[in-house]
Amino acid sequence: KDHERQTETRTGGEIMNFREVEEAFKKQEGIVHRTPLITSSTLNNLTGNRVYLKLENFQKTGSFKVRGAYNKISSLKREEIERGVITASSGNHGQAVAYVARLMNIPAKIVVPEDAAETKINAIKGYNAQVIKHGYTTDERKALAQKLAREERYFYIDSYDDYHIIAGQGTVGLEIVQQEKPDIIVAPIGGGGLISGISLLKQKFPEIKVVGVEPLHSASMYLSITRGRVTELEKIKTIADGLRAKKPGEKTFEIVEKYVDEIVRVEEEDIIDVLKFLLERIKILAEPSGAVSLAGVVSGRLPCRDKKIAVVISGGNVDLNTLASLIHT
Repeated sequence: KDHERQTETRTGGEIMNFREVEEAFKKQEGIVHRTPLITSSTLNNLTGNRVYLKLENFQKTGSFKVRGAYNKISSLKREEIERGVITASSGNHGQAVAYVARLMNIPAKIVVPEDAAETKINAIKGYNAQVIKHGYTTDERKALAQKLAREERYFYIDSYDDYHIIAGQGTVGLEIVQQEKPDIIVAPIGGGGLISGISLLKQKFPEIKVVGVEPLHSASMYLSITRGRVTELEKIKTIADGLRAKKPGEKTFEIVEKYVDEIVRVEEEDIIDVLKFLLERIKILAEPSGAVSLAGVVSGRLPCRDKKIAVVISGGNVDLNTLASLIHT
């Protein structure tokens, strides 16, 4: 049945084609922001590189997620979503789905973790979506969302392991090369939707190095690539709530394995240090998940000199009380 068809399947040829990212980019015109790409002499001197920050924390809904959500939902047939959409999210993807659903005048339900930031929950409710709290991991909330989708005939929108989502997130990379072509693009990894979409750039610009960054204790993609298959972590623990994926997606893993050049892991202290640095020196508010990529560069865990590096600050939806407790540790 149409309402039960959740994702596409493909056989033969390329996993995905960069043209799909370009098509998503055209579709998004007038819907999403073309976010700033800025540099800082302080950051450049600190790292010995020319660093550009891609500020997706300035994106609609406060993160890059609206790009994929819009590309996915706008691709559906009316009869597929007439009853509404449902998703599982730590907050940012949920906000994006809720925003797009309101834009398209369809109902939305968002399953969030029990400890989801109040700022994210309030934002989701502000877009007139229903919030359901359940569990703490991606798997727990995803299982409930899919169960409700079957029972109530809502269309389930995956947060990362979907070709339309991947193509939409990949427009971040396309915008970067239009603004300032870098030697390296660095992005965070949770389930892998953003990094896999960006890495499709290598079909057109093979000379650009694509690097992913994960928290050390939530590095499911790193472990999966090391073992050569999708591997689930026994447990995860990180302040970067948007990156708490116990395992990457099947589709995202396949793309990352083929196109991503390197994955580095950062300590929790590295993330906190970068949050402080962004606030104090760059005057930028980021959430922990959004700052992970810069932590990989500033911490020195991605060793390089005299390179032009574009770093994706993927979101800025952070609870201020949580932020205060982090930066005072």
